[in-house]
Amino acid sequence: MNTAYLASLAAIASSICASPAQADTYPSKPITIVVPSAAAGSTDIMARMIGDQLGKALGQSVIVDNKPGASGNIGTEAVARAAPDGYTLLMQYSGYHVGNPALFPQIRWKTSDFAPIALVMRAPHVIAVSGTLPATNLKELISSGQKNGKGLFFASSGNGSIQHIAGEMFARQAKVQAAHVPYKGAGPVVTDLISGQVDMFITTPPSVIGQVQAGKIKAMAYAGPKRHPSMPTVPTTAEAGLPGYEVESWFALFAPAKTPPEIVARLTAQVKTIVESETFRKKVEDQGAFAAYMDPPALGKFVDQETALWAKVIKDGNIKPD
Repeated sequence: MNTAYLASLAAIASSICASPAQADTYPSKPITIVVPSAAAGSTDIMARMIGDQLGKALGQSVIVDNKPGASGNIGTEAVARAAPDGYTLLMQYSGYHVGNPALFPQIRWKTSDFAPIALVMRAPHVIAVSGTLPATNLKELISSGQKNGKGLFFASSGNGSIQHIAGEMFARQAKVQAAHVPYKGAGPVVTDLISGQVDMFITTPPSVIGQVQAGKIKAMAYAGPKRHPSMPTVPTTAEAGLPGYEVESWFALFAPAKTPPEIVARLTAQVKTIVESETFRKKVEDQGAFAAYMDPPALGKFVDQETALWAKVIKDGNIKPD
């Protein structure tokens, strides 16, 4: 048997064993979770909560890298183009992931550019308003928006975000005048909401619950089917006088497509343990949301369903980025 033949056999064996070997040694360096929005928003909070526990479970540092801009498309595209080796992950929220493809036909990524790892949280939105507004309940807020010559200024974490869509839906259903003010993330919105630079922010509770509890922001209603245990005095939108208005976001972890299945399996197993722990569940509920695990196949199917749903909502509502 000649040397060249033996060398070729060795090369073939090496290539066959490469993926399992990579999975066996993973992770051998720090992992980065990209957040496509500014710090202090719900996506950022979730990335840090998951990242902290994931790092401990895997024995490696997990770094959160905020890449805001272009309504989440900058950070999302960065992960879509990253090496599929399990060291660059994406903490994504539903508005960007399933809304942007319909809102921005020119974006340079698609949902198939990602390998689902796990759903981690679901969060009905809360209608939050500046503490400087005189309105004390949702009916008064709507009345103010109808009678006030300038209407309401509502904020979002970016053009085409689910907060943007939620604000437009609110304006149509409540029959109020409303002007959209886009930001690069929830954190900057909260600062301006407190000071009264904007009037309203319809968003997931983790972004605002601390300021609501501190009395700096007022929660008018919870846009879910029932009240949340962390905000028991905040009525649902149906109770507050706007039946049928419900908005929910979800948050999930993704890797670039073609990430080895062994690595995806290891990540989802660790995330499942984290999300289903009593400690995590309590922390998420304290933020006004709900812990919710979903495995890769189920999450992939869910993403397809949500993408079709939001494409219809955006088309039927003629919703466009400003």
